[in-house]
This record gives sequence, C-alpha cells and structure tokens, in this order.
Amino acid sequence: MTDPATSTQSPARVEPAATVRAELVQRLSQADPFDLLVIGGGATGLSVALDAAVRGHRVALLESHDFAEGTSSKATKLLHGGVRYLAQGNVHLVREALRERTALMRNAPHLAAALAFVMPAYRLWERPLYGFGLRLYDALAGTASIAPTRSLSRLQTLQALPAIRPQGLIGGVQFWDAQFDDARLAIALARTASRHGALVLNRVEVSSLLHDNGRVSGVQAIDRISGRSLEVRARCVVNATGVWVDHLRQLDGGVGPSVAPIVRPSQGVHLVLDAEVLSGKQALLVPRTADGRVMFAVPWLGKTILGTTDTPTASLDHEPRPLHEEVEFLLREAAHCLTRPPTRADVRSIWVGLRPLVAATPGAERGATGRISREHTVLVSASGLVTVTGGKWTTCRAMAEDVLACCERAQLLPARAAGATRTLPLVGAGNASSTISLADEPGLHLYGDEAPWVAQLPGAHSVLAPGLSEAMVRFAARHEYALTVGDVLARRSRLLFLDAALAERAAARVAALLQEETGIDPQLETFLGLARQYLDVP
Repeated sequence: MTDPATSTQSPARVEPAATVRAELVQRLSQADPFDLLVIGGGATGLSVALDAAVRGHRVALLESHDFAEGTSSKATKLLHGGVRYLAQGNVHLVREALRERTALMRNAPHLAAALAFVMPAYRLWERPLYGFGLRLYDALAGTASIAPTRSLSRLQTLQALPAIRPQGLIGGVQFWDAQFDDARLAIALARTASRHGALVLNRVEVSSLLHDNGRVSGVQAIDRISGRSLEVRARCVVNATGVWVDHLRQLDGGVGPSVAPIVRPSQGVHLVLDAEVLSGKQALLVPRTADGRVMFAVPWLGKTILGTTDTPTASLDHEPRPLHEEVEFLLREAAHCLTRPPTRADVRSIWVGLRPLVAATPGAERGATGRISREHTVLVSASGLVTVTGGKWTTCRAMAEDVLACCERAQLLPARAAGATRTLPLVGAGNASSTISLADEPGLHLYGDEAPWVAQLPGAHSVLAPGLSEAMVRFAARHEYALTVGDVLARRSRLLFLDAALAERAAARVAALLQEETGIDPQLETFLGLARQYLDVP
C-alpha cells in the first residue's frame, strides 16, 4: 500500500536493481578475468570501483564484511576542508577537500547537506583570530564556498547555540561546512557502481593473492555466507582495505614478508546524546581543547554527536572499544562549554572509528597522531599490487582518480578519460532540487527519489523504531545488499549509532524480516552482543 505522504509522487525513473546474493556469487564465479579487482568496500574502494566502471572497465569489488562496516560508517559525519589542517599550513589538502565537498553535496543531495558551525569566543582575541582564519577558509573555497563567515554578537551566539555556557561569553564566529550519512553514502556508491556494470559483493573475504610469473593476477576468496571458495582473476588488483592494507601487502609475493607497515592507526571515540544537548541545528566547534585537540558537538539525525578523540592504537578490530580516558575527555570538555554538562547516563550510543593515518616517515612512528598526514598514499609493488590508504571521506572521489591514474602509469589499465564522477548523480539523487537537513530525524527523505519505491513495499506503515519501517528492512534486503541485522540497523538504518537500546529492541523483528526475505541466517545474537557494546560506556 502506498504511503499517502508520497502517493502523489511518481516512482523513480530507474527501478531499484535487485541484489540477490546467490545470483551475484554465481556471476562472480563464472566471470572471465576482470580489468580491475578492488579489495575493500569502504569509501575509497567503492569510489575506485565506481570511477573505473564509469570509464568502461570490467570491475569487481570484494568486501570481507559489510560495505563501510570497518571504518567508513564510523566517521564524524562531516564533509569538510579541515579547519585544523589549515592551521597546520596544509593548504593543498584544504583546497582539494573544499572542492570535493561541493561535488559530494551535488552528487548526493539526499545524503549530504550544508551545516553551520559556531566557534564561541570567551576571550577578546578569539573572535578576530577565528574570523581571520575562517575567512581565509572561505577564500580557499572560492566558488565552492557555501556561505560567508560572519562574526556573531553575544546574543547571536546564544541564539545559534542555546545550550552554550553564557558566563564570560563575548560572541562567536559562524562558518559553513557540510555533513552526511556516511554508511548510506557508501551503499549509494556501491549501487551506483553496480548500475554502471561493476560486480560488487559484501561478505566475501580474500584469503590469498594469486600470482602468475611474479605478477598479481587475482585472488582466492571465500564467500563468508556459504563457505564456498572462489577464484577471481583480474588484470589489475587494488588493495583499498583502509587500516588493514598492510595485512594484504604481507600476502603479496612481490614485496616479501618483511614489508614495512605504511599505516599507523588512530581511533576516534564518538558519544551520541539527545538533541537537547545543543537545542538547535547548528554545530559547536571547540578549536582547542585542554590538550590542543578539536572537539565537535554536531546535530545529526535527531541526536547530537560529541567527538572526537585521536588516540594511537594497535587494535585493528572492526569494532574497537573506547578507552575510559577518551570518554572522560569528551565529557569533561563538554562540561566546560555547555550549560548542562552531559554524563554517562545521557549517552544513547558510543562508537569508535579507526583512521588509516599514513606513517610516511620513520619519525611518524612516534608522537601524536594528530600530526600525521591525512593525505592519501598510492603505492605499486614489484608484483603490480596497487595499494591506497590514508585520506578521508571528503576526498574519496579525488582519491579514486589518483588510484586509476597510478594504475594507468604502471600500465595495469589502459588510459581512459577521467573526471566523469565529478558531476555523476548517485543512486537516489535524481533531480533533487531542495536541500535537506541531516540534523532532522531519519526518514524516507534519506532515500531521495527512491522513496516512492520504499513506500510501496509491504510494511510501509509498520514502524519498528523512529525512522525505520518494515518496508525499509525489505528494501535493504532486496536492493541494498543487506544480509544481517547489523547490516540493517547499523548501516542501512543508523539506529544502532543513534540509540543502541532502541536498536536492541527492534532487532528480533528485523531478523525475522531478513530471514523471510533472504533465507540467510541474519545473525541476531551477534548483533545483540554488538548493541550491548555500543551501550557500554566505560
């Protein structure tokens, strides 16, 4: 039955493609050698697969877990040039990121939107200093600027951030960046790549690299759902596994077992609180906390994200644990600037993202990870394995162009015209003309021009949790590669990230719907353990 709220809309011109697991695996097993095989289904890998497919290459992508499950679903949800990188003098990175911010907002207007930030000033020198730096930020953006930076009076600052501490407040500075839904953007990239001919599969794990005459020629992989062994051949293999790239490099016979690691991971903790923490739709940015780091309080999907830390870590778990001192740091810094300091009892969910920071020099093995480059690195081994790591969500499209340019220089792929993805609408974008707010609660608007298709599925009026209907679960299973409860509640819906207790309560019904749709074990118990972890505030 069609949702009355969308019944007057015409369905999207392109019917959503089915993502039937058995059919995709069968296609992979029977395929001739691909031009390009991408290993890793995060922001970078998906962007490489999309760009290559658009250029006309035969492309496959394999992800060992779910798309964006490792790190790309655990970002701070900001598309930004990097104000702190400007302070470090990294003008090139800032200028590139500002340009790419605009491209992502244009190509996925249903998943990325402008967001105003306010820096409060409590000292006389802060407002002119912040204003000068942020106007330089505007100048670097040029035509990509969203809106001009402006100084705020004390009253204007309190109106923008009603929950800010008023004692000693002099005023503030407002500037503009953007925010997005990282996991849903990853799914949009995967589906758009598929629409352009790429074969993308989650939960297929690469177990070894294949070599012919000392050159990488493909992979041996295992379908983690059926246990089936798969051999996939390709002319060019790209290692885009983020913080895990060094593991795959160790498997490459072209470099040997003594290869030096190129990634030094750090972790960032995020606390999710109710919207009342900010009581508005503008974000708070504290440019310098007690230890010199940056802290954000960002309205997102009806909640407030408080983050982030930047702590060196040796853990490469897909679900790393927050440290007690990281949580203490965030709560303590928030208490300094908010009228009602949040406590552990206010935390609705807590999650940790890893960052694949490039340890480009021996000196990078020591010291704070905040000083390590956020720029990406592309390497080609003696056997022809192409490895890309570093970077960030905002620049993933440009990173993909760099990877393919490297493949062409190494004569692993034939040269073809670049740049088509700069203005390529992603699945769901349609002809969207109105902007959305990612500060609003989730709903059908996040599906863009595919919303009518969702609304026509069974269960459109059966609400499992705010912003999640049975129809959305069915759509995830039929068209968005979702197989497990975690796929749905963590990444197709963001309920686990927004309110882990609500996600825990919705899990059994989601599992039943997935079982009905796919016939595959939805891994309910695994998800319930994960939900408890997201509720466990150390």
